[in-house]
Amino acid sequence: MESDTSPSFNRPAPQTLDLLLSRRSGSAKTMTGPGPSPEELETILRAAARVPDHGKLFPWRFIVIEGEARARLGTVLVECLRQTENVSEERAKIEAARFLRAPAIVCVVSRVREAIPIPEWEQQLSAGAVCQTMLIAATALGYVANWLTEWCAYHPLVRERLGLKSGERIAGFVYIGKSTAPLEERPRPDLEKIVTRF
Repeated sequence: MESDTSPSFNRPAPQTLDLLLSRRSGSAKTMTGPGPSPEELETILRAAARVPDHGKLFPWRFIVIEGEARARLGTVLVECLRQTENVSEERAKIEAARFLRAPAIVCVVSRVREAIPIPEWEQQLSAGAVCQTMLIAATALGYVANWLTEWCAYHPLVRERLGLKSGERIAGFVYIGKSTAPLEERPRPDLEKIVTRF
């Protein structure tokens, strides 16, 4: 018989529950470096890739944005905006710096497989689970993280420049770094108002 220390058995992990009950997002606007090391980022991505995934489809992929690529993507944002609207210099400056807010950003791309028995909604939910797991893993490593979409996740030219294909959408940009400000608690739902029993 296998011992209860085998990976095939769930082991109690009270520290994980403590993390889940205290985790808070850190604002991308108050992030600074250092960001995760290559090994830490790989750990975060490996954890994210273990989410529930009906049909073992891996209906998501990652685009890592670090270093100088953050400024290049900011330039892309400004170029895309200028093709569709008038952009003030002030707005252009803000957009050029959008991805400089954190040392590391992971773009989570939802890639729905159509014409298969697995519902599209379940595939999209799996991509959402990836984003949440990434937040938890980053927090467990001592970083703060923020899951954002903002306008650029929905802009067709930005999606094209990021190399998204048909059926792909941006589930979120996950910003990861260190916080320069205390994390604030926010109101949480009253369980009595959201829980019923059948």
